[in-house]
Amino acid sequence: MLSNNFAFGTALASLLICITNLIYTLSLQRTEKAQNKIYIVILAILIINAVNGVISSVSQTMLTVSDSINSLYLVSRYLYFVTHTALCPMFLYYIYCLINERFNLADLRTIIYTLLFVLIELIPLTNPITNWVYSIDANNVLHRNWAEYLIYIMAAVYYVIALKLLFSSWKVLDEKRKLGLAFFMFVVALGVLLQLLKKQLKVEVLMEAVGSTGLLLAIENDDERIDFTLGFYNRAALNMDVKRCLYKKLPVSFIIIRITNTDSVLKLTGAESTGIIAEITGSYLKSLVKAEGISAWKGNPDVIYAPKPDIFVMAMYSKSVEQVEKLAETISARFEETWDYNGKEIPVSAVLLLADIPGQISSVSELFYMINCPLPKNTDKKILKGGALDYIIRRQTVEKAVARGLSDNSFEVYYQPIYNLEGTLCGAEALLRMHDKELGDVYPDEFIPVAEQIRLIDDLDDFVLDSVCKFIKTGVPQQNGLSSISVNLSVTQCLRPGFIERINRIVEENGVEKSFINFDIVESIAASDYRILSGVITRLKKDGFMFSIDDYGTGYSNVSAVFSLDMDVIKIDKSLLWNSKKNERGMIILENTIRMIQLMRKKILVEGVETSAQLELLKCLNVNYLQGFYFSKPLPKAAFVELISTGKPA
Repeated sequence: MLSNNFAFGTALASLLICITNLIYTLSLQRTEKAQNKIYIVILAILIINAVNGVISSVSQTMLTVSDSINSLYLVSRYLYFVTHTALCPMFLYYIYCLINERFNLADLRTIIYTLLFVLIELIPLTNPITNWVYSIDANNVLHRNWAEYLIYIMAAVYYVIALKLLFSSWKVLDEKRKLGLAFFMFVVALGVLLQLLKKQLKVEVLMEAVGSTGLLLAIENDDERIDFTLGFYNRAALNMDVKRCLYKKLPVSFIIIRITNTDSVLKLTGAESTGIIAEITGSYLKSLVKAEGISAWKGNPDVIYAPKPDIFVMAMYSKSVEQVEKLAETISARFEETWDYNGKEIPVSAVLLLADIPGQISSVSELFYMINCPLPKNTDKKILKGGALDYIIRRQTVEKAVARGLSDNSFEVYYQPIYNLEGTLCGAEALLRMHDKELGDVYPDEFIPVAEQIRLIDDLDDFVLDSVCKFIKTGVPQQNGLSSISVNLSVTQCLRPGFIERINRIVEENGVEKSFINFDIVESIAASDYRILSGVITRLKKDGFMFSIDDYGTGYSNVSAVFSLDMDVIKIDKSLLWNSKKNERGMIILENTIRMIQLMRKKILVEGVETSAQLELLKCLNVNYLQGFYFSKPLPKAAFVELISTGKPA
């Protein structure tokens, strides 16, 4: 038989472990979630159990000394059974909170669990009257009775329910949490089993205390989930929590706060890091969460994440649509005001996006797309919700379509004919079109910016150039009098390292004459780019390529700088032609633009010709080339071949 000293030692060790865990937990200052509060309750139960164990083991050797010690022993035994009975139900509730399971008091399952807890807790509470759990004889020997085994059976039921809940959410738990939970449940089960088999082996509370340390290190100490620089939960935590909510089908509302003037804030504050945004606004945002309070039955309070230093995400688990919208209006109104920072009034602007699970968000990627995607242009809305989110949802769909476009053969090169003043077809402009299997036709002004954003524009440009080269290689354009085919290039594309080599490689691999390809570059060029661009154009022209300035008249570039580029053709934008018929000023601009280009001895192509009157006007102004719907819209290659072969499109 083990001595009373062993029981005293295990009880004292349990007490020291639990007190250490409690102090460390409180020092973390992370007790806002119901999960954290339940963990503290579990520690409190174990501390009470350990204290009672110490008292019991000490007083047991002194029971005959006085009635006070005897009473202390009886009270310690009573408190032990009353509190220890609550341990497994508390652990079940802890699991509920951890996996974001709903714990609704109106739910039948919750009612049953709660009633069972109340009933089983009444058994030790009434033991002084019934002696069902234990009794103490005249010699102060404790005898365990039938109800204790009932309590253990009910504890096992709660234990099994907790296991079932864990297995149902096992996929959305990270490895660290899985390990911590498995450790706790194994150690606790082992302690109970050992003490049941040998009652003198008082290790149950000790094993539970050791198990609680596993929970502390693996779950409660969630340092890897927090960005300590910003003071908010990080991107990884958001990813994990949203994944869990989706898996458990738990409704959640999100307010995504996106700062729109980060650069201005950095300049005004003199800060080098965007973390200054969290420093300025963090206290206010955190106060919104604290002001809401926490209901233990909701399982989760509102939480704020910072997936980026200038983007914050509020997750709300129990608010109605009206409450979320009201809170968003409050936040938006606050961002209309200035923020005090070291005595300076700093304007911090924000746009708020309102979305929810299962409404607009059905995957983790959709939420992160709303966090990262470009905001709609030309909008003065500060809160985007409902239909206002359609732009973002549509853009994500287009982004996916563009990403799969080349492999799905969604892209096709069209050709729009170019004519001279005599009406002879002399060239064509290659234009990229998109026909997605899910979205149907997607216009260039929609998919081109998306391709640039996701860095697929080079692949699309290569696809167009390669397609044009293959068409030229057939000999059909040359046989039908075409002298060149124009291919659009962006300035940013031209400025990228390796651009010249890439262009030459594609053309040379197809074995076509470089002089048959004319590159169109848009007029809007930054002043700092002229020198680099001029060098690129000079090198490619030496290789035999031709160049044009596209959409001339729409940008605000320096005219002298534009004409310093060695261009073969200046393509006047359709807006100048169309405005010429609206008023005298428009006509003066068109006439003088054409005259200036002619004096520069550059060839002129006018885009957007749609009427015979426009054609006659341009003949009088003696331009070189014409392009527009008056002659033909852009055509698929087969129809274009038919047009240049027979004079009629297919």
